Amino acid sequence: MTSPAPTLIAALQGADMLEIDGLHAWQFELAEPLLADASADPAQPLLRVECLDGRTRRQWQFSLAAVQTARYLEADDTWQLDGAEASHRLRCFAAFRGDNLDDPDT
Repeated sequence: MTSPAPTLIAALQGADMLEIDGLHAWQFELAEPLLADASADPAQPLLRVECLDGRTRRQWQFSLAAVQTARYLEADDTWQLDGAEASHRLRCFAAFRGDNLDDPDT
């Protein structure tokens, strides 16, 4: 296990895919302009997550305040987010990236 990011926001900025409540969600949006606005309303949506659960499209939305107060749970390498209706477990994944700069054929 690698060291966790210091905040969920930092983890999300480096993530390529999320797992929410055990469902893989590669489609998510972080409203980064909201992070740069010091006067932003903490109730504004910062994170939107979408995935398919079988044939059912599922969507979640979390406010700036919820993301800022998320707690890291080391035991299962997840972040606990308290949403409007329930708590959710979120895991961030970063894809391996590479380049072919060392490849003499390029």
